Amino acid sequence: MRTIAVVGASVAGTRAARSLRNAGFDGRLVLVGDDARTPYDRPPLSKGFLAGTQGEADLALLDTDDEAELALELRLGARVEQLDAHAGRLRLADGHEIGADGVVVATGGRPRRLPGSEGVEGVHVLRTLDDAVALRSALTDSTSRVVVVGAGFLGAEVASTCRGMGLDVTLLDASPLPLAALLGERIARCCAALHSAHGTDVRHGRSVARLRTAPSGRGARVTGVELDDGTVLPADVVVTGLGIVPNTEWLEGSGLRLGNGVHTDAGMVTDVPTVVAVGDVARYGATEGTRRHEHWTSAGEQADVAATNLLAGHTTVTFRPSGYFWSDQYGRTLQLAGHPGPDDRVEIVDGDPEDRFTARYTDASGTTTAVFGMGSARAFGRLRRAELGRAGPARAVQPA
Repeated sequence: MRTIAVVGASVAGTRAARSLRNAGFDGRLVLVGDDARTPYDRPPLSKGFLAGTQGEADLALLDTDDEAELALELRLGARVEQLDAHAGRLRLADGHEIGADGVVVATGGRPRRLPGSEGVEGVHVLRTLDDAVALRSALTDSTSRVVVVGAGFLGAEVASTCRGMGLDVTLLDASPLPLAALLGERIARCCAALHSAHGTDVRHGRSVARLRTAPSGRGARVTGVELDDGTVLPADVVVTGLGIVPNTEWLEGSGLRLGNGVHTDAGMVTDVPTVVAVGDVARYGATEGTRRHEHWTSAGEQADVAATNLLAGHTTVTFRPSGYFWSDQYGRTLQLAGHPGPDDRVEIVDGDPEDRFTARYTDASGTTTAVFGMGSARAFGRLRRAELGRAGPARAVQPA
């Protein structure tokens, strides 16, 4: 291959560029991103950056030394409108084209929004640095009441940050117990209790019926959130964390299989061997069907696998997810490694489940499937190494 284009300049795309160079690719490497800003990391947007303890420079995924070392051709603020996968040609919104022997799709997704929230002042999503700048400004502009809709990890982190800023926060979620599907009921209850212990008003099992608004100079401004039971939560700012929609529209007609992401095999390779997909947009083949992972760690792990297979011209290694993620909330780091099942037994290994602790998940055979830690980073690390070892993100394909 002489030219490889990476479309998407967040963590999955930048990690793919590094992986390609580390794997020996020495040709032309083009990194295209529709955000005009230099590639930046997203996890701090809901934590340190939102709180004002980190600046834009702290988020950088690439510096000038990286760009020189990786010999990247950066095309920032450029939106790709079309891919002809078989011809290896990308068409940009400005009319320019990029010919490439290989393509990495890393376009991530965009936030789901509350119906009826478009154009309403005071309603925010958090995905990009621009989103974070706007939200931080709103939170420091005499805001006193915040409603966070969606109690997944993003919503939980925003709620934690807002409480740390001294704001009144309500955390709302339609499910009876958020995170139970991922962590199991016992650990999910511990996560919910963490919010309550720090003064966050937790409302689970309730959905948004509509937003209450009042006229403003720019149209309408949110004043409250009306729930499905008629309760009205006063709000100066509403933040929605309802997951993402994969950015795949630009790939329609490309020859790739689409459907809640870009479909790949277990090695992140699409039906066209010269195109791979990584990160939030990738829906990869797994033993239980197809899956998408929306975690920072997965993006990097997938990039290593995809780079290897793209350069090989076929799938030589498969993605083996570590299942690791972390979330910082209320001064505690929550960590999970492995893949807990819905019927797994949960054992508190040490600590206090109402404060800081580690836990082990075991299946019916007694095999450890996952470990979890809350505010116990060292103990979690020891337990993870003892129970799960150091499983890597790739597994070689056995010859037939």
